[in-house]
Amino acid sequence: MQIGRMTTDLRYPVGRFKKPDATYSLADRAGDIATLGQAPTHFRNAVAGLSDAQLDTPYRPDGWTVRQVIHHVADSHANAYIRTRFLLTADNPTIMPYPEAVWAELTDAKALGIESSLQMIYGMHARWATLLSSLAPAQFART
Repeated sequence: MQIGRMTTDLRYPVGRFKKPDATYSLADRAGDIATLGQAPTHFRNAVAGLSDAQLDTPYRPDGWTVRQVIHHVADSHANAYIRTRFLLTADNPTIMPYPEAVWAELTDAKALGIESSLQMIYGMHARWATLLSSLAPAQFART
């Protein structure tokens, strides 16, 4: 069940991705890149002051803990950033998947403090947003 952009399915709290029907404008792209650049601050603010017990609380029934989600964001966005670089430097590159559910169970995702991942997210997003902002429209059309 979906309510506005929110949904009662806790696996998808803002709903499943839906490709926009309208043309994706340069202004849309610039806005999304700006959001990407601002995201690390939102992640840090969301977890500011949480105790270890709170970080180790699943955010939904049978879901990952808050700690695992923060580490997942670092892993997922690192993969996406590297994929972006491959897309820009190789002809028709293969997009490699990774076993995110398995990665979330590794020791660093379950036991390590979140600061290292928050720092990764800050640095990576700065580079990623800078890279994306520098691209010409034709570069976004690469396969």
